[in-house]
Order: sequence, then C-alpha cells, then structure tokens
Amino acid sequence: MNISDPVYLSVVVPSFKSAGILEKNLPVLLSYLKKQDYTWEVIVVDDGSDDHGATEAVCSKMGCVFSQNKRNMGKGAAVRNGMKKASGRFRIFTDADIPYDLDTIGVILKFLDFKEFDIVMGDRNLQDSAYFLKIPKLRKITSWFFTCFVGTIVTTNYFDTQCGIKGFKAEIADFIFQRARIDEFAFDVEIIYISLKRRFEIKRIPVRLRNQEKSTVRVLRHGMVMFIDLFRMKINNMRGYYK
Repeated sequence: MNISDPVYLSVVVPSFKSAGILEKNLPVLLSYLKKQDYTWEVIVVDDGSDDHGATEAVCSKMGCVFSQNKRNMGKGAAVRNGMKKASGRFRIFTDADIPYDLDTIGVILKFLDFKEFDIVMGDRNLQDSAYFLKIPKLRKITSWFFTCFVGTIVTTNYFDTQCGIKGFKAEIADFIFQRARIDEFAFDVEIIYISLKRRFEIKRIPVRLRNQEKSTVRVLRHGMVMFIDLFRMKINNMRGYYK
C-alpha cells in the first residue's frame, strides 16, 4: 500500500431516512478505518430525506463527508453521487447499516491493490459466506426469480448482483459511474453489465453478515421497477451509452 496517497480509500454510504441507523453503525466503520495505516474518507449521500437535517448532523458529528440528492431518486443515484465526489485510489460502497464484517474491506483492498482486479464484489452464494436472514416468503420467491433471470439473461452467471458491498479501482469507478443511468435498486445489475461489456476483471468474495436492519425494499413496487430497468439497460447499450 502506498500510504502517501492523499486518499487511499473512499467509502461511499448511500442513505435514505437512515439517520438513526447511521448513528448506530457508522462508529463501527470509523473505528475500523482509524486502525488502518492508510488515508481514507467516508462519504454519506442522503437520497433526498426529509429529516430536517438529522443525517447531515450525524455526519458532521462523526467527521464524514456529507452530500445530498435534492430529491429522492433511488439508491443508484445516491451511490453515483458519492462515487463522483470520491477521491480515493480505491472506492467501496456499502449500505447504511454496515451489514458485513469490516474485514471484508481489507479483503477487497488486497484484490484491488495487490492482485490487480478492477472490481471486487461480495457474493452471498459463495461457500464461505455466512448470510442468515429470515425474509418474507413473497420476497424470497421474488428474489429467487429475479436472481435467476438476471444471472441467466443479463449478467451471465453473476447471480448475486445485489450484495451490498462492492469495490473498484478509481479509474474503473470513474468509467462506470460516468456512464451508469439506473437510479434505483437495479443499478447493481447495471454496474456488472457495464463491467462485463468492457471485460473488466471481476473478483467475487464471500461475505459474513455483521448486522441487518429492516429492509426498505417493497417487493411489488421495486420488483416491477427493477424488471423495467433491465430492459432499459439493453436499450442504453444499443444506444451506445456504455461505451
């Protein structure tokens, strides 16, 4: 690691009405980062929450960079906002509840820096993953169908597109997020779709669940939007937006 870099690692955390979740979980992330021998920044992007400045206040108290979408646009738009503000040599995004063991960050950096992969993403289906989560039956069925459809038709055997931690080299992040257009939850699929089109080197790693807050996913509404967005990706690709 070249710790003389102005910023070695940027961590982007999208947030929507999550001030309480951030206040509880950001200290865990910050405690881990403060023990490392590299420079870092944490960028929290509020996706248009009407919380009277609560999220900004949490970020200010904890020394994180704060950014905000003027209106609620979706998780993809929040991550894109944060990635465009990031200055780190390597860039990771994860969820506001910091769901996975912090050691995952070190594993991601190892593969990005020393192994020279372009992208490293968590995969909850890998053998060494520990991901125990009770979810409603309808969501489980819908998630299974979406995963099979995406992995077979769109992302060519990359089935766990929605795992909430992914890392990038800076130049790869710049390329992807300057071209990405999907604002809501299917943005993860778009990231992989662009990466496969450009033949970027992708490494999948197992993840271990650290914490799980209540999901903001609404199965019927978000499920329908995600399927529509999959077809939008195909159209975007035909129009040359991902070149």
